[in-house]
Amino acid sequence: MTNIDIKHACTFTGHRPEKLDAPEAQVKEWLEEQIRQAVADGYTDFITGMQRGVDLWAAEILLKLKKEGNPVRIIAAVAFEGMDKGWKDEWEQIFLNTRKAAFEVHVISRYPGKAAFLKRNDWMVDHASRLIAVSTGAPGGTQKTIDYAVKMGLEVRKFHEVN
Repeated sequence: MTNIDIKHACTFTGHRPEKLDAPEAQVKEWLEEQIRQAVADGYTDFITGMQRGVDLWAAEILLKLKKEGNPVRIIAAVAFEGMDKGWKDEWEQIFLNTRKAAFEVHVISRYPGKAAFLKRNDWMVDHASRLIAVSTGAPGGTQKTIDYAVKMGLEVRKFHEVN
């Protein structure tokens, strides 16, 4: 059961930091612009997939906006329990802080593995009306999420590297 307002829900997809071809600062700046625009457009529910990189950077921005008094509800979509195990302390701390501050936490699969991440990605798209995406265009989970969002009729905002 969920209390997500799909019409006013936005979700994210993107690569892990080591797979991005743009500087981290540039990606974070763009993410913040997109999230602030989504808030201005009336979005209140923000679903993060809780993965290292784009998902947790978005979560950090949402935590900041929440502290500023913006009406944002963070929805944590956790692929499976323990997905954060073995991460560096910095990432694990962001994961734990986000989970603690979340309006709702949804653990999507009982079983770890690639299938759990794909199932989580579909779940996020199924519960949102806008997707904010940071992608190199390489095949994989991020591209599959973008393709599924397009198929399902979501508004997709994609990062374009500024040179």
